Amino acid sequence: MRGKLWPMTDQKDKIQSATPTISRASDDQIVELVYDAHARTTALAVHRQGSDWQIRQTVTLASGEMLRPYSAQNNLIANACVLLPSKPESYGSKESLINEIAAYLHRYVDLSPVFENIAAHYVLLTWVYDAFQEVPYLRFQGDYGTGKTRALLALGSICYKPFFASGASSVSPIFHILEAFGGTLILDEADLRFSDATGDLIKILNNGTVRGLPVLRTIVDRNKEYNPRAFKVFGPKIVAMRGAYDDDALESRFVSEQMGQRSLRDGVPIALPDTMEKEALSLRDRLLDYRAQNLATLRTHQGPIVGQVEPRVAQMASPLLRLIDDETLKAETIALMRSQNAQLRVARRRRLDGMTIIALNELFATSAGHAVSVGALTGKINGELIKERDIPVTPKAVGNVLRALHLETRRVRGVYVVPAPERPKAQALLTRVA
Repeated sequence: MRGKLWPMTDQKDKIQSATPTISRASDDQIVELVYDAHARTTALAVHRQGSDWQIRQTVTLASGEMLRPYSAQNNLIANACVLLPSKPESYGSKESLINEIAAYLHRYVDLSPVFENIAAHYVLLTWVYDAFQEVPYLRFQGDYGTGKTRALLALGSICYKPFFASGASSVSPIFHILEAFGGTLILDEADLRFSDATGDLIKILNNGTVRGLPVLRTIVDRNKEYNPRAFKVFGPKIVAMRGAYDDDALESRFVSEQMGQRSLRDGVPIALPDTMEKEALSLRDRLLDYRAQNLATLRTHQGPIVGQVEPRVAQMASPLLRLIDDETLKAETIALMRSQNAQLRVARRRRLDGMTIIALNELFATSAGHAVSVGALTGKINGELIKERDIPVTPKAVGNVLRALHLETRRVRGVYVVPAPERPKAQALLTRVA
């Protein structure tokens, strides 16, 4: 009798030693964690190319590694901090799925027609983002009471493994959740101006658009030794904020909607109904199937090239455009990206670095091949371009800007100048503000 119990014990030990798993994806197999909120159970949904879905408690990979689902008692899962599908359901056609996502958003959020369709495709992107090397962010901007948080809740609820945080959140759990779960970060109150966590959250946003750029953090291990650890932060992110970031590089990562610029559309409920949660779960179940059926194919295709925008903007637009089939919407999306790119240029021209670049190029054009003095440059900024500023700038401030732009200055006969060989650099910089 005792001998018959050993195999059961061995199997139980194997399961206990298996790797707790949320998601694994290869070219021919996808493993995803699913959660039944009514039964309070988790399982692994397994899909192999050419086969039907299977629901399992363990999955053994070709390498011999055994996987098991995360526990249903995990706080993030049990308390719906991270939202999961409950079971895979056939998504039908891509067109019907997109239409249902757009209809869902239209019921609960007041967005411009173009952005509503862009947001619906961004939801698809969150479910297959790991097929791409880059991914843009989606953003809702506006004052309080303009529907930003509502948009986050509705849109975030149908994204891939979404978890919700705010700019005032403790940043350490965000790093660990991104590392363990991946998925989509939904970040409210993301202005971050007065938060102690600003630096770390900005690192997440700066590094999270490109695969292979982890954020290094120093962790103290159980032996009280400092041990740097790389946290993976790549993935889709949807943020809500009132203003904009000062960093142009970070700004270029967003596709943005300005909220509250028109009267609220009739039919949008003031309070979200209970039915929204059921609708969102149904869409997550179908989107899980979309991920399984399309991830491998998308990995093998290059996205379209976007012209007449800065390389970073084209880089961000490409994955989203790869999922848009409608040519009209594709053209409207490109037009929106170009418009936002133009706004970045205008904002750059109004700042001191932009004014310096413009003034320096104008002085080089009339210098007959000679150097331009920092004093003359300062005078031109204060004389012709001061309309954009209330306080005159000093030569020292202009010198600091030149150094930040990696433009050389030299002292010649007691006067600081920008030497003539720096003109090609100044002309190259002008393309970013002109």
